[in-house]
Amino acid sequence: MAFISIHSAAPGAGKSILSRLKQAAAVRRQRRQLAQLDSFALDDLGLTNADVQEELKRTAWDVPAHWKG
Repeated sequence: MAFISIHSAAPGAGKSILSRLKQAAAVRRQRRQLAQLDSFALDDLGLTNADVQEELKRTAWDVPAHWKG
């Protein structure tokens, strides 16, 4: 008898719903904290207010590929 194994190429495909929800909550929390930084802190990070506004427009599941594991 032959077995066929299907592997998804999508990053994070093996993660549970709970772990994905936790990650989305963490991303949302980090983006809220980013929005609260003043211009001096943003300058230290090499970010502009425009960079922050672009980041805040992203959805919780829109994260860099290396975060998705």
